[in-house]
Amino acid sequence: MRQRAAVLCGAAVLAAGAVTAVPAEAGAPLPAPTPRATGLTWKKCGTDDYPALQCASLTVPLDHARPDGRRITLALSRVPHTAKTYQGPLLVNPGGPGGSGLTLAGFVASSLPKKVAAQYDVIGFDPRGVGRSEPALDCRPGHFAAVRPDTLPTSPAVERANLTRAESFARACGAKYADVLPHLDTVSAARDLDVIRQALGAERINYFGYSYGTYLGAVYAKLHPERVRRLVLDSVVDPTDVWYDANLNQDLAFNDRHRAFMAWIATYDSTYGLGTDPERIEAAWYGMRAALAKNPAGGRVGPAELEDTFLPGGYYNGYWPYLAEAFAAYVNDRNAAPLVEAYEDFGAPDASGDNGYSIYTSVQCRDADWPRDWDRWREDNWDVYEKAPFMTWNNAWYNAPCAFWPTASRQAVDVANQQLPPALLFQATGDAATPYEGGVTVHRLLRDSSLVVERGGGNHGITLSGNACLDEHLAAYLADGTVPRGDGEADAVCAALPAPEPLDSKAASTSSRGSTLHGLLGFRG
Repeated sequence: MRQRAAVLCGAAVLAAGAVTAVPAEAGAPLPAPTPRATGLTWKKCGTDDYPALQCASLTVPLDHARPDGRRITLALSRVPHTAKTYQGPLLVNPGGPGGSGLTLAGFVASSLPKKVAAQYDVIGFDPRGVGRSEPALDCRPGHFAAVRPDTLPTSPAVERANLTRAESFARACGAKYADVLPHLDTVSAARDLDVIRQALGAERINYFGYSYGTYLGAVYAKLHPERVRRLVLDSVVDPTDVWYDANLNQDLAFNDRHRAFMAWIATYDSTYGLGTDPERIEAAWYGMRAALAKNPAGGRVGPAELEDTFLPGGYYNGYWPYLAEAFAAYVNDRNAAPLVEAYEDFGAPDASGDNGYSIYTSVQCRDADWPRDWDRWREDNWDVYEKAPFMTWNNAWYNAPCAFWPTASRQAVDVANQQLPPALLFQATGDAATPYEGGVTVHRLLRDSSLVVERGGGNHGITLSGNACLDEHLAAYLADGTVPRGDGEADAVCAALPAPEPLDSKAASTSSRGSTLHGLLGFRG
């Protein structure tokens, strides 16, 4: 989805509490790979923002159980190391599943301290089926074209309309990609990582994943623990509830995050004129939703599109000022234009969004068991809706193709691991997309891992977003393997960044690494 850069205030970062740091035995610096060992042809593909980027392609087996069979192509990017000290490749992934990682390599290399980044080949990649990899899936172009049926199935007709859309998407994927779908899953993607490792001429890899990328990294580590040198997981997926239960748990967390947004608006009544009572502001939001169900804004924004527009605010509070302005203009002035603009900026899918959703469904539906009985979905989602109305049914329909998916599901991976060097985990306490418990669970499952918590934070993807406390832990780990060690649930705690300011505030900054990162993170997760 297209996302306009948001504005964060440039306030000082609060310091973390005291912890004791110990070095991780993650290995000494490595010799640089020889050109013959890489097996890749790198070409310049730099951008204005990331001029050092190079690109290459790599073929991998479609079915890793048949290495001599059909092959597909992965697109790779690289910012090469420049320091004499070489610590190997650092593979980065933005999540999704379905997120393109090519540009993320440039972002990570430019956001880390120069001395640290210079010691790594930072490697981005488009996972199988994504972006510039081939084939790139697009099951049903225009699947999210406005105006969609109301997500709230208050009548059999509305429910049937949404079910028809979900079934149609699943059928389209099966018709176009029948030979590919059985091989689109996290285990296959993790095996691709090992082919990348071999092509890079590396005995071990360093890995840095956000969101779904944490699960991909944990699965790779389960398959090849001896080939992991350092492992960074930011905004951690709970591997014990992939993926049906994970989405229900998300609904509760996103509702809390939406209410935090309403409370933020209440502190700026002088700017938005929506009052000082968060509950009344929330009621006004649902009143806006009801009005749009009768008369979509600009013929483009009905209730489903409204939810799509405001969902990014649950991922990143830098979007709040833009969303609040659109909300206030509609409620106070009956001016729908800012709402339509916000939808175009934050909610409307483009071709990359169609591709991202196609991979999202293909991987999640294949990765683990999903109920095939719609009565189960109906009962579970109405139960959750009673507690969390904001996104429950939107999320249900987003995942509903899995009830009709044309391929069988495999078993979820038990990522518990006793063989890894110390991994470093980052988690915000109020993260909605990957709720806090996921970080705690993976911390328990990965022996000797360390968990750094952003207390009071609600954003999804928290390192390299402007929080110096978090970034110091990340840099120390990548520099020499140092991890914090604490006595409690978390090994280190960092305070969250201050909430954003309204756009017309003197305290609002004009740029943010956070907004850049959140424009790069994977599709809806």
